[in-house]
Amino acid sequence: MSRSTAAPSGFRGVFALGGGALPVHAFLARLPAALCPVGTLMLINTRDGIGAAGAVASALWLGQAVGGPVIGRSADRRGHRPVLLVACGANALALFALVSAVLGGLPLPALLALAAAAGLTVPQVGPLARARWARLAGEDRVLKGAALSFDTTLDEVGFMVGPALAGILAVAVHPASALVFAGVLILVFGTLFALHPTAPGPTVSARAGGAAQPSTIQPTPTPTPTASARTRTTRTMTARAAVPLWSPGLVLLFALAVLQGAAMSGANTGVNALAEARGEPGAAGLVWAAMAVTSSVAGFATVARPGSTDLTVRLRRTIALQAVLTLPLLAVSGLWEAAFAVGAVGSAVAPHLIALFALVERTGPAERMAEAMTLLGSGLILGQALAAAVAGPLAAVYGHRAAFAVACGAVVTSAVVAAVARPGWVRGATGSAPTPASQHDADAGESRAGGVDASRTKDFTRNVTRNVTKDVTPDGTPHIPAPRADGRPTPRR
Repeated sequence: MSRSTAAPSGFRGVFALGGGALPVHAFLARLPAALCPVGTLMLINTRDGIGAAGAVASALWLGQAVGGPVIGRSADRRGHRPVLLVACGANALALFALVSAVLGGLPLPALLALAAAAGLTVPQVGPLARARWARLAGEDRVLKGAALSFDTTLDEVGFMVGPALAGILAVAVHPASALVFAGVLILVFGTLFALHPTAPGPTVSARAGGAAQPSTIQPTPTPTPTASARTRTTRTMTARAAVPLWSPGLVLLFALAVLQGAAMSGANTGVNALAEARGEPGAAGLVWAAMAVTSSVAGFATVARPGSTDLTVRLRRTIALQAVLTLPLLAVSGLWEAAFAVGAVGSAVAPHLIALFALVERTGPAERMAEAMTLLGSGLILGQALAAAVAGPLAAVYGHRAAFAVACGAVVTSAVVAAVARPGWVRGATGSAPTPASQHDADAGESRAGGVDASRTKDFTRNVTRNVTKDVTPDGTPHIPAPRADGRPTPRR
């Protein structure tokens, strides 16, 4: 019986992949990413005001956007475990140092440097967890889609719980308590996530040195079929050792991630500006939680019933739906109206992100999947930081609708970009079996999902290995059969 009919699907299938501990560790280890920006704003605001708080929070965001792909690349090359252990320790140390600097009265430049260091060392648990789920699911696309949907939904739940928890800790305990708690979480659960048995080691390309290696096979004047096959095998292995990360599809997905981050940041800024204008700044978190609730529900529903629609079509539909649902924000004038409006938007956010990250898994090279996932996460963060820098001053001058206009402009632009992208811009996006690539792609060793048929590549490698080892001794010299007693040649095997 095939895996697709024997293995459980939906939530049961996801928990069967990694066990019950992996989602718990992954969720609590990524919660600091949602705690830290809000916690930093609250802590710095109590001492230096909102202007300095925004600058420090932006330094944290930008540091995370820059450091994310670096950590992802290191995880691909050296394995998740050592990279995560180092990053978790460094990130906790940077957060504790930032708290000490604020409480000790250090000047703003020192706070900016420490916040950037905290951002650079964020362990990128979310993107690495998605890369891990994709690896665990193997070639089962239905199970892989459910796992990626589940993990993306965990992000939505985290970004609902994180800001609310940061506000509660700041009021009930101390303004610095959110950052301290984030440091403890990343030390404990980040370490547990790193040490979990599902943590992958270095990829094939990393073990090969990450760059093309010179061939050790010497050419012969008259190459035999065996030598030719051996040369082709070496060329394939050499090409796989230098797999490029960027492709037109990944560039487009990164741009869509930036626009999605800008849409969420513009809406969040508008909600905060509206709450402050109504004299209830503390209500902004509750209003924003409406989006996280509906987004989480939609995400879990996608896990339970993923559907069979082409991923590119699903992405276009969810972006278009989000654009339509975002436009009513321009008419919002009260907090209850804002809560209903952002709640409606949230019903499209998780399906949008689920399709986005699923397409990254399809178009990104398997050898550099962690880096591809962190790259998209950095795109989301970069979009948030850029939109906050634009929407904040606009809201201060023109009111909350100006910030909502930034969100509408970003998501409408995203919908247009996705709609006009040429067909086939992401390879392997459909749910059907991948089509065989050309012989040139096979020789180049392309390992993208939906590119070279894995079963054909495996058969090719097995046949070449059989032919090579059949006529070559262990020391690499040609095998010369011993003559028979009657003097006739020994038949070839």
